[in-house]
Amino acid sequence: MSLPAGELQVMSDETLVAANTGADADPENASAAIRGRSLGQIAWRRLRRDKLAMAGGIFVILLGLVAILAKPLTNWYGAFPNTVNNFPPHDLLDASTQMPIGSYGGASSTHWLGVTPEIGNDVLANLIYGTRTSLIIGLLATALAVVLGVITGVVAGYFGGFTDTALSRLFDLLLSFPTLLFSIALLAVFGDVDSFAGLSGVALRFAVIIFVLGFFNFPYIGRIIRGQVLSLREKEFVDAARSLGASNYRIMSREILPNLLGPILVYTTLAIPVNILGEAGLSFLGVGVPQGTPSWGKMLSDAGDFFTIDPTYLFAPGLALFLTVLAFNLFGDGLRDALDPKSRR
Repeated sequence: MSLPAGELQVMSDETLVAANTGADADPENASAAIRGRSLGQIAWRRLRRDKLAMAGGIFVILLGLVAILAKPLTNWYGAFPNTVNNFPPHDLLDASTQMPIGSYGGASSTHWLGVTPEIGNDVLANLIYGTRTSLIIGLLATALAVVLGVITGVVAGYFGGFTDTALSRLFDLLLSFPTLLFSIALLAVFGDVDSFAGLSGVALRFAVIIFVLGFFNFPYIGRIIRGQVLSLREKEFVDAARSLGASNYRIMSREILPNLLGPILVYTTLAIPVNILGEAGLSFLGVGVPQGTPSWGKMLSDAGDFFTIDPTYLFAPGLALFLTVLAFNLFGDGLRDALDPKSRR
């Protein structure tokens, strides 16, 4: 398999100088004549050349920092997501219409993106804390889907036979479920439950959303992993490990699983924005995060009653969702190309 130009540095700088000056080649220094790069170094070099993927990765890192530093950021900003500003002596809302005073949703030096109608919550503070909500649910739901998908996919592909048939039919069954309707029904039921499995309140609602998004998405990666394992189990290194007496668990965990790292990473980066959109959609429909918890989807839902009067409230959460999904997709596409030695860009 050939690599693109520049992927392999054939000779070190010192060797080139010695060759150009006619210096003799010492066999003891022959190992320095060829200096290769590991697969990780090659992938990083290819990813670094993709400017769009790097821009997406930088944006994702910034999102993570905003989510982690949400409380210090709002303390520095001086406004908080659930602060109500619709009572005197506040002069942010018109007393007769309950709409923000001023243009662009009441944007000012103290409220950079304005305030919400009727309540007067700060839009930027809600956006900052909404980042934390979206990333927590998106990351944990993706982690659940990846763990379940990798385990079932590896087991199905490696053992084959009845195990493969049973797990493949399970994938087909879950993929045929009307996920959105089932999610709405399940979340509506748990909305009236005070506690379950030691969880209550916001933690319980988060856990249900994460379970719904992760459990119904794991068949997608399970089918991908199964197909990869069906090919890998016939490779020579698997036969060699089996001939040396390695157990099935060791072969799956030490021989096959490391070769699945590329597809797993790519799927993870592409599944996170899907789950973020899933949480936003459920919150938009009113069955997502509970009232009082900042969420981009909840912000869009609240703005739906006022967008004909002032569409400003749609822009901030809508743009945040758009840029987040775009950044994850760009980074995921770049990572896929970097980990695929046959791709040419």
